[in-house]
Amino acid sequence: MQDVWLMEKMAHFNREVIPERRMHAKGWGAYGTFTVTQDIRKYTKAAVLQPKAKTDLFIRFSTVAGERGAADCERDIRGVAVKFYTKEGNWDMVGNNTPTFFIRDVHNFSDLNRAVKRDPHTGRRSAQNNWDFWTLLPECFHQITVVMSDRGIPASFRNMHFFGEHTYSLYNAKNERVWCKFHFKTEQGIKNLSNEEAAKINGMNREYHGQDLYDAIERGDYPKWKMYIQVMTEEQAKSHYENPFDITKIWRHKEYPLIEVGELELNRNPENYFAEVEQAAFTPAHVVPGIGFSPDRFLQGRLFSYGDAQRYRLGINYNQIPVNRAKCEVNDYHRDGAMRTDGNYGRLPAYTPNSEGYWTAQPEVAEPPLEISGAMWRYDPKDDPTDDCFRAGGDLWRVMTEDKKKILISNTAGDMKPVTTNIKYRHAVHCLHADPEYGKRMAKALGLPLAKVKELAKLTNDELNKATLDPEME
Repeated sequence: MQDVWLMEKMAHFNREVIPERRMHAKGWGAYGTFTVTQDIRKYTKAAVLQPKAKTDLFIRFSTVAGERGAADCERDIRGVAVKFYTKEGNWDMVGNNTPTFFIRDVHNFSDLNRAVKRDPHTGRRSAQNNWDFWTLLPECFHQITVVMSDRGIPASFRNMHFFGEHTYSLYNAKNERVWCKFHFKTEQGIKNLSNEEAAKINGMNREYHGQDLYDAIERGDYPKWKMYIQVMTEEQAKSHYENPFDITKIWRHKEYPLIEVGELELNRNPENYFAEVEQAAFTPAHVVPGIGFSPDRFLQGRLFSYGDAQRYRLGINYNQIPVNRAKCEVNDYHRDGAMRTDGNYGRLPAYTPNSEGYWTAQPEVAEPPLEISGAMWRYDPKDDPTDDCFRAGGDLWRVMTEDKKKILISNTAGDMKPVTTNIKYRHAVHCLHADPEYGKRMAKALGLPLAKVKELAKLTNDELNKATLDPEME
């Protein structure tokens, strides 16, 4: 016990592990730059999006369901979070490699994550839990089709697109607002892995995607993405045939074309994984003047949950960690708390308003006030007759080539092999709603009689869910 250095070493070692992210625990990161190549000033006054602006950034790629030690090449969506160090403060864009998401009601957020995590009884991943949850919520259908397609396992982070997913807002110097979706298209080309290729790689190198990203940057083969936006006016949103703020829906490119903005390049690897990748913290609540939010209820929930997760994981002063710190002077007038590493605002007033003029509101940078109308539901009505959860999935099926359709059917049937028959019926019915051929081929692959699938397809969603409660149904 007198060996003080031994005590120090062991005491520190016992406390080195911090809580891992509940989701997106396994991730890799890199630094880079974003350069604006086009002029979109008519849509936004954000300095980061002005012509010729060049902004440093940090990006983190991740799987979603896996823990810190999970394999990179699992069938899963890939999280992509970008921190733009703008001259007006940090802008965090939190998204995935898919343009939509599984759910639209934030009340289901923790439940989705628990369904794809480990079963509380067995401690193992459960296809039964996963598909039970997915098939009870028809809004999941489009995302299921994407994840079970060949794009469910990207060959590398460099070979995939990524998206902001949510509907955000942009507003210009005149405070005129438009709704916006962010798209980043890979310049390396899309490449994916089959289940067999992924299984072989996972058996040899569980850090395959991390190594690929690191090696590419080290050899000077800097990955690049073109950034685009889709724009919808407030008037267009009022008459759009779907809820434009529903994250499970896409905006068709023919109706709302992609508008090029600039280019994102990754060109520097972190020096220390823990300090810069593990401690990187993102929240969609971090925006800058010219970029705002929308009535997307799922986004509204994320505005709180992401920052709160970081306060738990890293501490209340997580924004002072170097990788998270803004590159310009940012004042939030928060005080105290564990690991306060700056001057804590010294002798300045700790309250507002005050006679010294500190911490005053800045209405000139606030986004325009939002008009809200219509009924507000705490939960989505699952049988809303105006809502079509299957259109986008059906459209995706119809544009797939035959070889891609075969891969989708095979991947889905293989993934659902251990799942009970009642849940298989639910998914086959959803496929039938999306496209008759999709439903017919899925029923055959799952070993289900098509006549019964068609009969179940006549039911409302609530009736279907009740009719498929029995795991022993034939």
